[in-house]
Amino acid sequence: MAKKINKDILQRWQDRIAWIRSASFNKEETRAEKDARIARARKDYNYFVSEYFPHLARKQNGKFQTQAANYLLRTKQTRALFEWARGHAKSSHLSLLIPLWLKIQEPREINVMILVSKSQDAAIGLLSDLQAELQYNERYIADFGLQVKTGDWAEGKFRTTDGCMFVALGRGQSPRGLKDRGKRPDYIVIDDIDDDEIIGNSKRIGKALDWCLSALFGTMEGGRGRFVMVGNRIGKDSILSRYATAPGLFHTKVNILNKEGLPSWIENYSQEEVQAMRDFIGERRFQKEYMNNPVNEGTIFLEKHIRYGKILDLKFYKSLICYTDPSFKDSSTADYKATMLIGKAPTGEYHLIKAFADQTSASMMVQWHYDINDYINGKVPVLYYMESNFLQDLILEEFRTVGNSYGHQIPIRGDSRKKPDKFSRIEAMQPLFERGLIIINEKEKDSNGVKVLVEQLLMFEKGSRTNDDAPDALEGAVFLLNKRTQTSQASYAFGRRSNHRF
Repeated sequence: MAKKINKDILQRWQDRIAWIRSASFNKEETRAEKDARIARARKDYNYFVSEYFPHLARKQNGKFQTQAANYLLRTKQTRALFEWARGHAKSSHLSLLIPLWLKIQEPREINVMILVSKSQDAAIGLLSDLQAELQYNERYIADFGLQVKTGDWAEGKFRTTDGCMFVALGRGQSPRGLKDRGKRPDYIVIDDIDDDEIIGNSKRIGKALDWCLSALFGTMEGGRGRFVMVGNRIGKDSILSRYATAPGLFHTKVNILNKEGLPSWIENYSQEEVQAMRDFIGERRFQKEYMNNPVNEGTIFLEKHIRYGKILDLKFYKSLICYTDPSFKDSSTADYKATMLIGKAPTGEYHLIKAFADQTSASMMVQWHYDINDYINGKVPVLYYMESNFLQDLILEEFRTVGNSYGHQIPIRGDSRKKPDKFSRIEAMQPLFERGLIIINEKEKDSNGVKVLVEQLLMFEKGSRTNDDAPDALEGAVFLLNKRTQTSQASYAFGRRSNHRF
Protein backbone atom coordinates (compact mmCIF):
# COMPACT_ATOMS: atom_id res chain seq x y z
CA MET A 1 0.00 0.00 0.00
CA ALA A 2 2.46 2.62 -1.19
CA LYS A 3 -0.24 5.18 -1.76
CA LYS A 4 -1.32 7.19 1.26
CA ILE A 5 -4.97 6.42 1.90
CA ASN A 6 -7.74 7.74 4.08
CA LYS A 7 -7.39 6.53 7.67
CA ASP A 8 -11.08 5.61 7.85
CA ILE A 9 -10.83 3.49 4.69
CA LEU A 10 -7.77 1.70 6.07
CA GLN A 11 -9.68 0.98 9.28
CA ARG A 12 -12.58 -0.33 7.18
CA TRP A 13 -10.17 -2.74 5.46
CA GLN A 14 -8.75 -4.01 8.74
CA ASP A 15 -12.21 -4.40 10.29
CA ARG A 16 -13.38 -6.30 7.22
CA ILE A 17 -10.53 -8.77 7.46
CA ALA A 18 -11.27 -9.41 11.14
CA TRP A 19 -14.96 -9.82 10.33
CA ILE A 20 -14.28 -12.35 7.57
CA ARG A 21 -11.90 -14.35 9.75
CA SER A 22 -14.51 -14.50 12.53
CA ALA A 23 -16.60 -16.94 10.49
CA SER A 24 -15.88 -20.55 11.44
CA PHE A 25 -14.85 -22.98 8.69
CA ASN A 26 -14.86 -26.78 8.76
CA LYS A 27 -12.36 -28.29 6.31
CA GLU A 28 -13.18 -31.95 7.05
CA GLU A 29 -15.22 -33.31 4.15
CA THR A 30 -15.04 -35.71 1.25
CA ARG A 31 -14.27 -34.69 -2.31
CA ALA A 32 -17.81 -35.62 -3.29
CA GLU A 33 -19.25 -33.32 -0.63
CA LYS A 34 -17.06 -30.48 -1.83
CA ASP A 35 -18.01 -31.02 -5.48
CA ALA A 36 -21.70 -31.12 -4.57
CA ARG A 37 -21.40 -27.86 -2.65
CA ILE A 38 -19.64 -26.11 -5.53
CA ALA A 39 -22.20 -27.33 -8.06
CA ARG A 40 -25.07 -26.15 -5.90
CA ALA A 41 -23.42 -22.78 -5.22
CA ARG A 42 -23.15 -22.10 -8.94
CA LYS A 43 -26.87 -22.67 -9.41
CA ASP A 44 -28.38 -21.37 -6.17
CA TYR A 45 -27.57 -17.77 -5.26
CA ASN A 46 -29.17 -17.96 -1.83
CA TYR A 47 -27.10 -21.04 -1.00
CA PHE A 48 -23.96 -19.35 -2.35
CA VAL A 49 -24.45 -16.35 -0.07
CA SER A 50 -25.27 -18.33 3.08
CA GLU A 51 -22.52 -20.93 2.52
CA TYR A 52 -19.58 -18.66 1.68
CA PHE A 53 -20.53 -15.43 3.42
CA PRO A 54 -22.11 -16.31 6.78
CA HIS A 55 -20.62 -13.14 8.28
CA LEU A 56 -22.67 -11.12 5.75
CA ALA A 57 -25.75 -13.33 5.58
CA ARG A 58 -27.11 -12.54 9.04
CA LYS A 59 -30.58 -12.40 7.48
CA GLN A 60 -32.04 -14.47 4.67
CA ASN A 61 -31.96 -12.89 1.23
CA GLY A 62 -35.04 -10.99 0.21
CA LYS A 63 -36.89 -12.09 -2.89
CA PHE A 64 -35.83 -8.93 -4.74
CA GLN A 65 -32.13 -9.61 -4.03
CA THR A 66 -32.34 -13.15 -5.38
CA GLN A 67 -34.25 -11.96 -8.44
CA ALA A 68 -31.55 -9.36 -9.14
CA ALA A 69 -28.81 -12.01 -8.99
CA ASN A 70 -30.64 -14.42 -11.26
CA TYR A 71 -31.45 -11.67 -13.76
CA LEU A 72 -27.82 -10.58 -13.98
CA LEU A 73 -26.62 -14.18 -14.33
CA ARG A 74 -28.86 -14.97 -17.28
CA THR A 75 -28.65 -11.51 -18.94
CA LYS A 76 -25.15 -11.02 -20.29
CA GLN A 77 -25.97 -7.68 -21.87
CA THR A 78 -28.09 -5.30 -19.85
CA ARG A 79 -28.53 -1.70 -18.84
CA ALA A 80 -30.10 -1.91 -15.41
CA LEU A 81 -31.15 0.24 -12.49
CA PHE A 82 -31.70 -1.24 -9.05
CA GLU A 83 -33.40 1.53 -7.09
CA TRP A 84 -33.48 0.14 -3.58
CA ALA A 85 -34.17 1.82 -0.27
CA ARG A 86 -31.47 2.41 2.32
CA GLY A 87 -30.70 -0.60 4.46
CA HIS A 88 -31.52 -3.09 1.72
CA ALA A 89 -27.96 -4.33 1.06
CA LYS A 90 -27.57 -2.63 -2.33
CA SER A 91 -23.79 -2.53 -2.26
CA SER A 92 -23.43 -5.93 -0.59
CA HIS A 93 -25.29 -7.63 -3.42
CA LEU A 94 -24.65 -5.58 -6.58
CA SER A 95 -21.06 -4.55 -5.87
CA LEU A 96 -19.81 -7.62 -4.00
CA LEU A 97 -21.82 -10.84 -3.79
CA ILE A 98 -23.27 -10.95 -7.30
CA PRO A 99 -19.89 -10.24 -8.98
CA LEU A 100 -18.27 -12.98 -6.89
CA TRP A 101 -21.09 -15.34 -7.91
CA LEU A 102 -20.62 -14.49 -11.58
CA LYS A 103 -16.91 -15.13 -11.14
CA ILE A 104 -17.36 -18.80 -10.13
CA GLN A 105 -19.64 -19.74 -13.03
CA GLU A 106 -18.49 -22.11 -15.75
CA PRO A 107 -17.65 -20.47 -18.03
CA ARG A 108 -16.76 -17.41 -15.95
CA GLU A 109 -19.28 -14.55 -16.37
CA ILE A 110 -17.02 -11.67 -15.44
CA ASN A 111 -13.60 -10.54 -16.66
CA VAL A 112 -13.09 -6.87 -15.93
CA MET A 113 -15.22 -5.11 -13.33
CA ILE A 114 -15.33 -1.36 -12.72
CA LEU A 115 -16.69 -0.10 -9.41
CA VAL A 116 -17.86 3.51 -9.56
CA SER A 117 -19.02 5.73 -6.71
CA LYS A 118 -19.40 9.41 -5.92
CA SER A 119 -15.70 9.77 -5.02
CA GLN A 120 -12.52 7.78 -5.45
CA ASP A 121 -12.38 7.15 -1.70
CA ALA A 122 -15.92 5.75 -1.76
CA ALA A 123 -15.08 3.57 -4.77
CA ILE A 124 -11.86 2.12 -3.32
CA GLY A 125 -13.74 1.48 -0.09
CA LEU A 126 -16.07 -0.78 -2.06
CA LEU A 127 -13.09 -2.30 -3.88
CA SER A 128 -11.41 -3.06 -0.55
CA ASP A 129 -14.43 -5.13 0.48
CA LEU A 130 -14.06 -7.20 -2.69
CA GLN A 131 -10.34 -7.78 -2.22
CA ALA A 132 -10.77 -8.63 1.45
CA GLU A 133 -13.24 -11.40 0.58
CA LEU A 134 -11.08 -12.75 -2.22
CA GLN A 135 -7.91 -12.66 -0.12
CA TYR A 136 -9.14 -13.77 3.31
CA ASN A 137 -12.41 -15.69 2.87
CA GLU A 138 -11.19 -19.24 3.55
CA ARG A 139 -14.46 -20.85 2.45
CA TYR A 140 -14.32 -19.18 -0.95
CA ILE A 141 -10.59 -19.88 -1.38
CA ALA A 142 -10.93 -23.55 -0.35
CA ASP A 143 -13.40 -24.20 -3.17
CA PHE A 144 -12.22 -21.82 -5.87
CA GLY A 145 -8.51 -21.47 -5.21
CA LEU A 146 -6.20 -18.63 -4.26
CA GLN A 147 -7.56 -15.41 -5.67
CA VAL A 148 -5.57 -12.16 -5.42
CA LYS A 149 -2.50 -12.11 -7.68
CA THR A 150 -1.25 -8.56 -8.24
CA GLY A 151 -2.22 -4.99 -7.47
CA ASP A 152 -3.90 -3.51 -4.44
CA TRP A 153 -7.28 -1.96 -3.68
CA ALA A 154 -5.50 1.06 -2.19
CA GLU A 155 -4.10 1.76 -5.67
CA GLY A 156 -7.59 1.35 -7.16
CA LYS A 157 -6.87 -1.86 -9.06
CA PHE A 158 -6.05 -5.52 -8.49
CA ARG A 159 -5.99 -8.78 -10.48
CA THR A 160 -6.88 -12.34 -9.57
CA THR A 161 -5.22 -15.65 -10.43
CA ASP A 162 -7.98 -16.64 -12.85
CA GLY A 163 -7.52 -13.54 -15.01
CA CYS A 164 -10.08 -11.08 -13.60
CA MET A 165 -9.33 -7.42 -12.99
CA PHE A 166 -11.18 -5.14 -10.56
CA VAL A 167 -10.94 -1.34 -10.78
CA ALA A 168 -12.30 1.52 -8.67
CA LEU A 169 -13.22 4.92 -10.14
CA GLY A 170 -14.62 8.06 -8.60
CA ARG A 171 -17.35 10.05 -10.36
CA GLY A 172 -15.88 11.84 -13.38
CA GLN A 173 -12.49 10.13 -13.21
CA SER A 174 -11.10 9.14 -16.62
CA PRO A 175 -11.87 5.50 -17.49
CA ARG A 176 -10.46 5.59 -20.99
CA GLY A 177 -8.16 2.77 -22.07
CA LEU A 178 -9.27 0.43 -19.30
CA LYS A 179 -8.77 -3.14 -20.42
CA ASP A 180 -6.81 -6.18 -19.36
CA ARG A 181 -4.96 -8.31 -21.92
CA GLY A 182 -7.42 -7.33 -24.60
CA LYS A 183 -10.46 -7.81 -22.38
CA ARG A 184 -12.64 -4.76 -21.88
CA PRO A 185 -14.92 -4.11 -18.87
CA ASP A 186 -17.96 -6.39 -18.90
CA TYR A 187 -19.44 -5.58 -15.47
CA ILE A 188 -19.74 -1.92 -14.53
CA VAL A 189 -21.60 -1.03 -11.34
CA ILE A 190 -22.32 2.60 -10.46
CA ASP A 191 -22.96 2.49 -6.72
CA ASP A 192 -24.51 5.49 -4.88
CA ILE A 193 -23.17 8.07 -7.32
CA ASP A 194 -25.47 10.84 -6.05
CA ASP A 195 -24.81 12.92 -2.96
CA ASP A 196 -26.59 15.81 -1.24
CA GLU A 197 -24.28 18.36 -2.87
CA ILE A 198 -24.71 17.38 -6.51
CA ILE A 199 -28.50 17.00 -6.46
CA GLY A 200 -28.80 20.76 -5.99
CA ASN A 201 -26.89 21.53 -9.19
CA SER A 202 -28.64 20.66 -12.45
CA LYS A 203 -25.57 21.39 -14.55
CA ARG A 204 -23.37 19.05 -12.52
CA ILE A 205 -26.02 16.33 -12.66
CA GLY A 206 -26.11 16.57 -16.45
CA LYS A 207 -22.33 16.50 -16.70
CA ALA A 208 -22.09 13.45 -14.44
CA LEU A 209 -24.74 11.52 -16.35
CA ASP A 210 -23.04 12.40 -19.62
CA TRP A 211 -19.80 10.97 -18.20
CA CYS A 212 -21.62 7.75 -17.21
CA LEU A 213 -23.22 7.23 -20.60
CA SER A 214 -20.26 8.26 -22.72
CA ALA A 215 -16.78 7.88 -21.24
CA LEU A 216 -17.71 5.15 -18.76
CA PHE A 217 -20.13 3.17 -20.92
CA GLY A 218 -17.69 3.52 -23.82
CA THR A 219 -15.09 1.38 -22.04
CA MET A 220 -17.26 -1.67 -22.78
CA GLU A 221 -16.77 -3.44 -26.10
CA GLY A 222 -19.54 -1.97 -28.21
CA GLY A 223 -21.82 -1.93 -25.18
CA ARG A 224 -21.35 -5.63 -24.47
CA GLY A 225 -21.69 -6.51 -20.82
CA ARG A 226 -23.64 -5.61 -17.72
CA PHE A 227 -23.99 -1.88 -17.06
CA VAL A 228 -25.65 -1.41 -13.67
CA MET A 229 -26.59 1.54 -11.49
CA VAL A 230 -27.68 1.03 -7.91
CA GLY A 231 -28.83 3.54 -5.31
CA ASN A 232 -31.82 5.22 -3.75
CA ARG A 233 -33.52 8.35 -5.06
CA ILE A 234 -32.35 11.16 -2.77
CA GLY A 235 -33.44 14.03 -5.02
CA LYS A 236 -36.20 14.73 -7.52
CA ASP A 237 -33.51 15.72 -10.00
CA SER A 238 -30.49 13.45 -9.64
CA ILE A 239 -28.15 11.30 -11.69
CA LEU A 240 -30.25 8.28 -10.76
CA SER A 241 -33.58 9.91 -11.63
CA ARG A 242 -32.29 10.98 -15.05
CA TYR A 243 -30.73 7.58 -15.71
CA ALA A 244 -34.12 6.03 -14.89
CA THR A 245 -35.55 7.61 -18.07
CA ALA A 246 -33.05 5.88 -20.38
CA PRO A 247 -34.77 3.74 -23.06
CA GLY A 248 -34.62 -0.03 -22.76
CA LEU A 249 -33.64 0.07 -19.10
CA PHE A 250 -34.27 -2.87 -16.78
CA HIS A 251 -35.51 -1.04 -13.68
CA THR A 252 -36.57 -2.43 -10.31
CA LYS A 253 -37.67 -0.20 -7.45
CA VAL A 254 -37.76 -1.55 -3.91
CA ASN A 255 -39.12 0.61 -1.09
CA ILE A 256 -38.92 -0.45 2.52
CA LEU A 257 -42.70 -0.96 2.39
CA ASN A 258 -44.39 -2.62 -0.56
CA LYS A 259 -47.79 -1.73 -2.02
CA GLU A 260 -49.54 -3.79 0.65
CA GLY A 261 -47.77 -1.90 3.43
CA LEU A 262 -45.53 -4.83 4.38
CA PRO A 263 -41.73 -4.71 4.57
CA SER A 264 -40.21 -5.59 1.20
CA TRP A 265 -37.40 -7.37 3.03
CA ILE A 266 -39.69 -9.18 5.43
CA GLU A 267 -36.84 -11.52 6.40
CA ASN A 268 -35.01 -8.55 7.91
CA TYR A 269 -37.53 -5.91 8.98
CA SER A 270 -40.74 -6.13 10.97
CA GLN A 271 -43.66 -3.81 10.34
CA GLU A 272 -43.41 -2.53 13.90
CA GLU A 273 -39.77 -1.48 13.69
CA VAL A 274 -40.32 0.21 10.32
CA GLN A 275 -43.19 2.21 11.82
CA ALA A 276 -41.10 3.10 14.88
CA MET A 277 -38.31 4.37 12.63
CA ARG A 278 -40.82 6.28 10.51
CA ASP A 279 -42.22 7.99 13.59
CA PHE A 280 -38.74 8.86 14.87
CA ILE A 281 -37.18 10.36 11.73
CA GLY A 282 -40.34 11.98 10.38
CA GLU A 283 -42.27 11.45 7.17
CA ARG A 284 -40.16 13.66 4.91
CA ARG A 285 -36.90 11.86 5.76
CA PHE A 286 -38.65 8.48 5.63
CA GLN A 287 -39.99 9.17 2.13
CA LYS A 288 -36.57 10.26 0.88
CA GLU A 289 -34.39 7.54 2.34
CA TYR A 290 -36.72 4.57 2.47
CA MET A 291 -39.50 5.12 -0.10
CA ASN A 292 -37.48 6.57 -3.03
CA ASN A 293 -39.70 9.63 -2.86
CA PRO A 294 -37.69 12.78 -2.09
CA VAL A 295 -39.81 15.74 -1.04
CA ASN A 296 -38.86 19.40 -1.11
CA GLU A 297 -39.90 20.70 2.29
CA GLY A 298 -41.60 24.09 2.41
CA THR A 299 -42.40 24.45 -1.30
CA ILE A 300 -45.80 26.04 -0.56
CA PHE A 301 -46.31 26.09 3.20
CA LEU A 302 -43.32 27.44 5.12
CA GLU A 303 -42.38 26.39 8.62
CA LYS A 304 -42.15 30.01 9.76
CA HIS A 305 -45.84 30.46 8.89
CA ILE A 306 -46.96 27.58 11.12
CA ARG A 307 -48.14 29.44 14.21
CA TYR A 308 -49.10 28.15 17.65
CA GLY A 309 -51.00 30.07 20.27
CA LYS A 310 -53.58 30.03 23.02
CA ILE A 311 -57.12 29.24 22.05
CA LEU A 312 -60.23 30.84 23.55
CA ASP A 313 -62.56 29.39 26.10
CA LEU A 314 -64.98 27.32 24.01
CA LYS A 315 -67.95 29.54 24.94
CA PHE A 316 -66.45 32.39 22.88
CA TYR A 317 -66.77 30.47 19.61
CA LYS A 318 -70.17 30.90 17.95
CA SER A 319 -69.87 27.40 16.50
CA LEU A 320 -67.31 24.71 15.81
CA ILE A 321 -66.74 22.51 12.79
CA CYS A 322 -65.38 18.98 13.10
CA TYR A 323 -64.35 17.72 9.65
CA THR A 324 -63.12 14.22 8.81
CA ASP A 325 -61.28 12.93 5.76
CA PRO A 326 -61.40 9.13 6.06
CA SER A 327 -59.83 6.33 4.07
CA PHE A 328 -61.21 2.88 3.42
CA LYS A 329 -58.07 0.81 3.98
CA ASP A 330 -56.68 0.05 7.44
CA SER A 331 -53.02 -0.37 6.50
CA SER A 332 -49.74 1.51 6.72
CA THR A 333 -49.84 2.40 3.02
CA ALA A 334 -53.45 3.57 3.08
CA ASP A 335 -54.24 7.25 3.19
CA TYR A 336 -54.32 8.81 6.61
CA LYS A 337 -57.60 9.24 8.38
CA ALA A 338 -57.81 12.81 9.64
CA THR A 339 -60.24 14.74 11.83
CA MET A 340 -59.91 18.47 12.52
CA LEU A 341 -61.85 20.55 15.05
CA ILE A 342 -61.73 24.30 14.40
CA GLY A 343 -63.50 27.43 15.52
CA LYS A 344 -63.42 31.01 14.34
CA ALA A 345 -62.39 33.70 16.80
CA PRO A 346 -64.28 37.06 16.94
CA THR A 347 -61.09 38.64 15.53
CA GLY A 348 -61.29 36.45 12.42
CA GLU A 349 -58.58 33.85 13.03
CA TYR A 350 -59.24 30.17 12.52
CA HIS A 351 -58.29 28.26 15.66
CA LEU A 352 -57.32 24.63 15.25
CA ILE A 353 -58.46 23.26 18.60
CA LYS A 354 -57.94 19.53 18.13
CA ALA A 355 -56.28 17.46 15.39
CA PHE A 356 -56.27 13.72 14.85
CA ALA A 357 -54.44 12.04 11.98
CA ASP A 358 -53.15 8.51 11.65
CA GLN A 359 -53.09 5.40 9.46
CA THR A 360 -55.56 3.61 11.62
CA SER A 361 -58.84 1.73 11.74
CA ALA A 362 -62.29 3.14 11.04
CA SER A 363 -63.36 2.38 14.62
CA MET A 364 -60.48 4.47 15.99
CA MET A 365 -61.46 7.29 13.65
CA VAL A 366 -64.99 7.18 15.08
CA GLN A 367 -63.52 7.16 18.57
CA TRP A 368 -61.86 10.51 17.82
CA HIS A 369 -65.34 12.04 17.45
CA TYR A 370 -66.35 10.87 20.90
CA ASP A 371 -63.11 12.26 22.34
CA ILE A 372 -64.01 15.60 20.76
CA ASN A 373 -67.58 15.33 21.98
CA ASP A 374 -66.36 14.73 25.56
CA TYR A 375 -63.90 17.62 25.26
CA ILE A 376 -66.61 20.08 24.13
CA ASN A 377 -69.03 18.75 26.75
CA GLY A 378 -71.98 20.72 25.35
CA LYS A 379 -70.35 24.14 25.86
CA VAL A 380 -70.88 25.21 22.26
CA PRO A 381 -72.66 23.80 19.19
CA VAL A 382 -70.48 21.61 16.95
CA LEU A 383 -71.26 20.34 13.47
CA TYR A 384 -69.69 17.05 12.38
CA TYR A 385 -68.96 16.67 8.67
CA MET A 386 -67.48 14.09 6.34
CA GLU A 387 -67.20 14.10 2.57
CA SER A 388 -70.49 12.65 1.26
CA ASN A 389 -69.02 10.01 -1.04
CA PHE A 390 -67.23 8.50 1.98
CA LEU A 391 -70.34 8.50 4.13
CA GLN A 392 -71.50 5.08 3.00
CA ASP A 393 -72.98 2.12 4.82
CA LEU A 394 -69.57 0.80 5.91
CA ILE A 395 -68.58 4.05 7.65
CA LEU A 396 -72.07 4.64 9.06
CA GLU A 397 -72.06 1.14 10.53
CA GLU A 398 -68.83 1.96 12.35
CA PHE A 399 -70.44 5.09 13.78
CA ARG A 400 -73.48 3.07 14.85
CA THR A 401 -71.39 0.34 16.46
CA VAL A 402 -69.20 2.69 18.48
CA GLY A 403 -72.18 4.95 19.24
CA ASN A 404 -74.14 2.05 20.70
CA SER A 405 -71.33 1.39 23.16
CA TYR A 406 -71.54 5.06 24.29
CA GLY A 407 -75.31 5.18 24.35
CA HIS A 408 -75.59 8.05 21.87
CA GLN A 409 -74.75 8.72 18.23
CA ILE A 410 -72.53 11.39 16.67
CA PRO A 411 -74.74 13.40 14.27
CA ILE A 412 -72.32 13.10 11.34
CA ARG A 413 -73.46 14.67 8.07
CA GLY A 414 -72.13 14.68 4.53
CA ASP A 415 -70.27 17.50 2.84
CA SER A 416 -71.90 17.39 -0.57
CA ARG A 417 -70.19 20.36 -2.22
CA LYS A 418 -68.64 19.79 -5.61
CA LYS A 419 -65.00 20.20 -4.69
CA PRO A 420 -62.42 21.80 -6.97
CA ASP A 421 -59.08 20.10 -7.60
CA LYS A 422 -57.54 18.98 -4.30
CA PHE A 423 -54.19 20.68 -4.92
CA SER A 424 -55.89 24.01 -5.66
CA ARG A 425 -58.11 23.74 -2.57
CA ILE A 426 -55.24 23.05 -0.19
CA GLU A 427 -52.91 25.56 -1.85
CA ALA A 428 -55.59 28.23 -1.39
CA MET A 429 -55.02 28.06 2.39
CA GLN A 430 -51.44 29.29 2.01
CA PRO A 431 -52.29 33.02 2.39
CA LEU A 432 -54.17 32.23 5.61
CA PHE A 433 -51.04 30.67 7.09
CA GLU A 434 -48.80 33.43 5.74
CA ARG A 435 -50.99 36.14 7.30
CA GLY A 436 -51.20 34.35 10.64
CA LEU A 437 -54.93 33.66 10.33
CA ILE A 438 -54.63 29.96 11.23
CA ILE A 439 -53.56 29.37 14.82
CA ILE A 440 -52.82 25.89 16.16
CA ASN A 441 -53.62 25.17 19.80
CA GLU A 442 -50.24 25.36 21.53
CA LYS A 443 -51.32 22.69 24.00
CA GLU A 444 -51.72 20.25 21.11
CA LYS A 445 -48.32 21.00 19.54
CA ASP A 446 -46.84 17.64 20.51
CA SER A 447 -49.93 15.58 19.67
CA ASN A 448 -49.61 13.07 16.85
CA GLY A 449 -52.42 14.71 14.90
CA VAL A 450 -50.76 18.13 14.87
CA LYS A 451 -47.36 16.65 14.03
CA VAL A 452 -48.84 14.78 11.05
CA LEU A 453 -50.73 17.88 9.88
CA VAL A 454 -47.65 20.11 10.02
CA GLU A 455 -45.44 17.54 8.32
CA GLN A 456 -47.94 17.02 5.51
CA LEU A 457 -48.31 20.77 5.03
CA LEU A 458 -44.55 21.25 4.76
CA MET A 459 -44.27 18.37 2.26
CA PHE A 460 -47.22 19.53 0.17
CA GLU A 461 -46.29 20.30 -3.44
CA LYS A 462 -47.58 19.76 -6.95
CA GLY A 463 -47.22 16.18 -8.14
CA SER A 464 -46.04 14.86 -4.79
CA ARG A 465 -46.90 11.28 -3.84
CA THR A 466 -46.92 12.09 -0.13
CA ASN A 467 -50.10 11.98 1.94
CA ASP A 468 -52.16 15.15 2.21
CA ASP A 469 -55.25 13.94 4.07
CA ALA A 470 -54.72 16.10 7.17
CA PRO A 471 -54.42 19.35 5.15
CA ASP A 472 -57.45 18.22 3.11
CA ALA A 473 -59.50 17.79 6.30
CA LEU A 474 -58.35 21.20 7.54
CA GLU A 475 -59.40 22.81 4.25
CA GLY A 476 -62.83 21.22 4.51
CA ALA A 477 -63.27 22.54 8.05
CA VAL A 478 -62.10 26.04 7.14
CA PHE A 479 -64.40 26.21 4.13
CA LEU A 480 -67.50 25.12 6.03
CA LEU A 481 -66.75 27.27 9.05
CA ASN A 482 -66.23 30.29 6.85
CA LYS A 483 -69.47 29.56 5.02
CA ARG A 484 -71.34 29.20 8.29
CA THR A 485 -70.06 32.28 10.05
CA GLN A 486 -70.31 34.47 6.93
CA THR A 487 -67.62 36.72 8.34
CA SER A 488 -66.32 39.18 5.80
CA GLN A 489 -63.16 39.84 7.74
CA ALA A 490 -60.30 37.64 6.48
CA SER A 491 -62.70 35.78 4.23
CA TYR A 492 -61.58 32.55 2.65
CA ALA A 493 -61.63 32.26 -1.13
CA PHE A 494 -60.23 29.92 -3.71
CA GLY A 495 -57.53 31.04 -6.06
CA ARG A 496 -53.82 31.28 -6.45
CA ARG A 497 -51.78 31.87 -3.33
CA SER A 498 -50.71 35.43 -2.77
CA ASN A 499 -47.17 36.56 -3.47
CA HIS A 500 -47.60 39.54 -1.17
CA ARG A 501 -45.76 39.74 2.11
CA PHE A 502 -47.56 41.18 5.13
